[in-house]
Parts: sequence; structure tokens; C-alpha cells
Amino acid sequence: MRAVFLSVLSWASSSPGTMITLPTFFKCLADETRLRCLVLLHTEGRLCVCELTQALDLLQPKISRHLALLRQNNLLLDSREGQWVYYQINPELPDWAFAILDLTAKQFALNPRQQQDGFRLQQMASRSDLKISCR
Repeated sequence: MRAVFLSVLSWASSSPGTMITLPTFFKCLADETRLRCLVLLHTEGRLCVCELTQALDLLQPKISRHLALLRQNNLLLDSREGQWVYYQINPELPDWAFAILDLTAKQFALNPRQQQDGFRLQQMASRSDLKISCR
């Protein structure tokens, strides 16, 4: 794992002009709520705020505040569909950022709290029909 991390650091430092710096990226990962959101989004692809609220078992304003910070730092993209706002990892992040997210998600999958997040998300009734489940 150390070799992977060192190669990512080397890769990140040799990529001038990327949309996010390594320190900013790690500052975003340093908060547990943001980290949990990013891991879920990296694993699931695209989630509605209500899905993240259910999965993390936190209040919507707290989740939205953290999602806004991640969006402002270009880690996430958002899209509005009716009254629902969906988030996804920005596909234009540098390759080194995806390598770090991949490694983080693999390690986080062993974490009991992250396993609970995934379980709560999967237990959410009618996930395919958010108009019913996100009231």
C-alpha cells in the first residue's frame, strides 16, 4: 500500500494545472462526514441528498453543508431533477484523485461504520422510485 501511496504522491506533484491540489483534496477527506459521503458516492455513482441522509443517519442540513464544500472544491458535481438534488464524483478529477478514492473505498469497506452506511442505503425503501422515498 505504501508503494501505491508514494506513486500517487509522485503523480500528483507532477501534474501542474490540475483542478484540485493535493492539500485541498486531503483537507476535504479529513472530515469524517465528507469522507463517508465521498466513499458512498464513489461506490454508488450518483446519489440524492435524501439517500445520503438515510445512509449516514445524519440531518439533511449537515449533509448539504458538507456536500456544498465538496462541490465548491470541484470534487462533486450536482444536478437538480425536480425537487431532488443528486451528487456524483466529478469525472474530471485528476487520475491521482481517483486512485486515492479507490484505495480509500477499499479500506473503508472493512470499516463497520461504512458497512452500516451501505446497509442503511440498501434498506432504503423504493430506492428506484425516489419520488416516494425522499419525502
